Amino acid sequence: MTVSNRIDFEAFQRQVDDLVAAHEVVTSNPYTAWFETADLTEEDVRLFAVQFSVFSNQFLVAQLKKMINADTLESMRASKEILANEIGVMFRGGKGASAPGKALSEEEKDRVGDPDLVGIEGSVDGGTFLFRAAHFEWLLRFGEPLGLTFEDMGKRKHGWPSTLHFTDELARIYGDGEGMVGMGASYAVEHWAAAGFWKQLIRGLSRFKKDRCPSLPLAFFTWHDRIEDNHAAHTSDELREAYERPDFNGDHFMRAAQEMLDGVKAFWWGLDEERRRRHGLA
Repeated sequence: MTVSNRIDFEAFQRQVDDLVAAHEVVTSNPYTAWFETADLTEEDVRLFAVQFSVFSNQFLVAQLKKMINADTLESMRASKEILANEIGVMFRGGKGASAPGKALSEEEKDRVGDPDLVGIEGSVDGGTFLFRAAHFEWLLRFGEPLGLTFEDMGKRKHGWPSTLHFTDELARIYGDGEGMVGMGASYAVEHWAAAGFWKQLIRGLSRFKKDRCPSLPLAFFTWHDRIEDNHAAHTSDELREAYERPDFNGDHFMRAAQEMLDGVKAFWWGLDEERRRRHGLA
């Protein structure tokens, strides 16, 4: 980059980051704020688990479309990394897993994830596939102490309209074949995810586990909280590289980021409307 282009890029990135930071789903998500401090019931957590499992499982559709529609080999490989890890290929050669020979207590395993299955860096290239390392199977294990089974989780038929709107927007925008659209959606999703909502969920679930459900495994949530900063950093690097391309379109990028955050908002606001109705607050 020339000095002028670098200044222009930094101004554009500030504009994008301001858009993400100012969006309601980041600044004032009523559901995660309630979830973090509420005296959660089993019904509260069960309903949350089902809708989150639909989002998580249907995300595979969006990620597959993003991979298929990638406009460079590097982008395709980056999308394959995420998709393969989602379905159970472990990262190889990176940081984040436990040190060899270090024994962890069950509580430590739950907090950081099963050390045999997880790392937060490296590549799936040459990695090992395990069915039980699939993220959806982590959620199935989360659902078991709540009385949920495979038949109860992950399918479109289990999703509320607000959840399905979110998953459809992921497929439409995040999986778009026009590079700036998919990239803008990806940037928005990863920076939203790194803004702290995982920590809010973990605090609420940790208290629920302590008070009501000691066998509840939290590894799905604690692992994702650990990896999100890496994902956000990667999308920032991707944006910097894309900005130098002659076909870069900032308007398309910004519009996609805004629309994707609106889709994320629909998911959480749907959960909040339902919990308010159930608790007589509607």
